[in-house]
Amino acid sequence: MKPKIVIAETIAQAGVDLLSEQFEVDLAIGLDRPELFERLADAAGLIVRSATTVDAEMIAAAPLLKVIGRAGIGVDNIDLSAATERGVLVVNAPNANTISAAEQAMALMLSQARNTPQAHAKLVAGVWDRKSFQGVELHGKTVGIIGLGKIGTLVAQRCAAFGMKVCAYDPFVTEDRARRLGVELVDLDTLLGQADFISIHLPKTPETENLIGGDNIAKLKPGVRIVNTSRGGIVNEAELAKAIEDGVVAGAGLDVFASEPTIDSPLFSLPQVVVTPHLGASTAEAQDKAGTDVAEAVGAALAGELVLSAVNVDLGPEVTEEVRAFLPVAENLGRAFVGLARGIAGPLTVRAEGRIAGQPIRPLKLAVLKGLLEAVTDDPVSYVNAPSMAEGHGISVDVEASEQAQDYVSSVRVTGQGAGGVIAIAGTLSKRGPVMVEVAEHDVELLFSDHVLVVRNSDTPGVIGRVGTYLGNQGINIDNMVVGQSRATGMAAMMGVNVDRALTEAELDSIRSLEGIEEATYLTFR
Repeated sequence: MKPKIVIAETIAQAGVDLLSEQFEVDLAIGLDRPELFERLADAAGLIVRSATTVDAEMIAAAPLLKVIGRAGIGVDNIDLSAATERGVLVVNAPNANTISAAEQAMALMLSQARNTPQAHAKLVAGVWDRKSFQGVELHGKTVGIIGLGKIGTLVAQRCAAFGMKVCAYDPFVTEDRARRLGVELVDLDTLLGQADFISIHLPKTPETENLIGGDNIAKLKPGVRIVNTSRGGIVNEAELAKAIEDGVVAGAGLDVFASEPTIDSPLFSLPQVVVTPHLGASTAEAQDKAGTDVAEAVGAALAGELVLSAVNVDLGPEVTEEVRAFLPVAENLGRAFVGLARGIAGPLTVRAEGRIAGQPIRPLKLAVLKGLLEAVTDDPVSYVNAPSMAEGHGISVDVEASEQAQDYVSSVRVTGQGAGGVIAIAGTLSKRGPVMVEVAEHDVELLFSDHVLVVRNSDTPGVIGRVGTYLGNQGINIDNMVVGQSRATGMAAMMGVNVDRALTEAELDSIRSLEGIEEATYLTFR
């Protein structure tokens, strides 16, 4: 049967259609918790927006759950700790509303600067009043961007197009990246003291809560105008209202509030303030993209892929396309190591070599762990629970990188102590896909396929023929065969054979008994 995905809140029909091609889709929109729990009893995936609280109780009610998708950015309504403990991947749609949110920030900035909503309200009420609504230009002003992520970057670019000087505070952005964006990186105090406009683009955390409040209010440049389209609670609404009343702050534009939904804030009565009810993602384009993006992420997660929008997986810095392309190589090397080493008896080292070594490679470690754990346990393994499962099995993995490469532009090597001694294997990407290029100091180019036979044999005439003849007599078709020579003199040769079915232990014993055969190992990479 197809895996079941429960959709608890409305997403774009395009997202539903995308999932329906491969999965059983259960539209459980508007159900109460007991009814939703019943639908989740056999579900592999769950998709929500912001209204559904996915807590530990709900996750426990879904024993087959592998992935939770949030059609949007914020995951405040999902218990990440409970999901991670269960090995459930949490994904979102981080890029779906970036343009819409950036445009909303600009809309609020312009509306506040030019008093557009107030003037509109007065005119439609029958009063032509030009004198009361003198505004200010954006051109020539300094805008301070707090949080130079995807949305903050888009806002910075749009502000620059208006002729504004752009500075930013973000401790996780390098000077080089800021320079390429044409943005001056400054500390927070400098930004607060210099900016004529401030636009906030941060997640809400204990460190960012009430960031615009307390002592920081006193550091603001007199006459500053503040825009917040990120998360409520980052701006202390009561203290901001007082600063506006005292004339320290000229005005504000807010799309988010500490408590939502709300119709009560000390800011609502101030004519210098423009407010909207969390409309940052409320465009047709953003809603459609959120639905399709989360559908693609959930589908990829159920296919066992590493999803870059995973919220509860520590991938380190941004994952490059080259590293992502090498994940199947690393995962297959993990499976191969367990089979060739006949177990894991000590720590492992994952080493990136060549061009890939200059990139963030933590995901390669996760991929190796996932592959080798799938070979030693029947429990579901994901990129989420692989580190904790490895710890439980006493498996430790170190990561190394070397930009020096011998034969390939980029490769990944796994070395460690197995039950049969120390073994090293390496793999890379070829035009045919992921391939194993070294096994225990033997050079081979062996495709990772469903059924693989690895044979260590004496380097004498007739051995390859005997293996081929035996496989043929058993009705086993050879799809591909490669022969590898040892890098050390006096060592056995090696052959790798891609076959069309699994080999039994009895068949492996028969191959081992053939003249000139020292060892035969069956590997599967399904």
